[in-house]
Amino acid sequence: GSGTGLLCPSATDPMVPYFQSALDSIAWRSGIPESIYYQALTPGVREIGNWPGNTWGNVYPRSGFLAQPEYPKAAAVIAQRAADIVTRTNQPHVYQPIPDNTNTAGMRVWNPNPATEGDRHTASWQMHLPVASTSCGAFGSDDRFSGLAGWASGKGSNQRAYVWTMWRQYQCCQRRGRYLHSVTW
Repeated sequence: GSGTGLLCPSATDPMVPYFQSALDSIAWRSGIPESIYYQALTPGVREIGNWPGNTWGNVYPRSGFLAQPEYPKAAAVIAQRAADIVTRTNQPHVYQPIPDNTNTAGMRVWNPNPATEGDRHTASWQMHLPVASTSCGAFGSDDRFSGLAGWASGKGSNQRAYVWTMWRQYQCCQRRGRYLHSVTW
């Protein structure tokens, strides 16, 4: 599709595990060293949702544990944490960062900014399991006043197994000619 000029080549390869929590078990299970980071110690900083009234959870420390009574929201926060890690470089985790995709298939590609909570331009999410969704969006919708059926309603899993796809918007253009040298007389 990228040869048509309608699609940009992606920096990611399908089925490549950019982050596996089992390989990053010390940081992922303990939250060390991120438990003492400014973002982890300051309420309202790097929260998914609007703090203090509507918060799904905090991004820091980026570990696999979260106090959230609704499992679909907890799974969404954990997915956002993993995306936060792999879309940045030099993080204190064992992971493979998403590579800089500057020249692929004869095209100049600009990667999106790192995945940031609440910003659908850096990451939009689509649920596949336990309920397949046909739309995507940023996590953190305010469902405090939506009655009995909030965002997580009908999305629960008895096995607590959740699968998300993160969609990112790339910008690209065809490479045209090259500047070689100039000669002045």
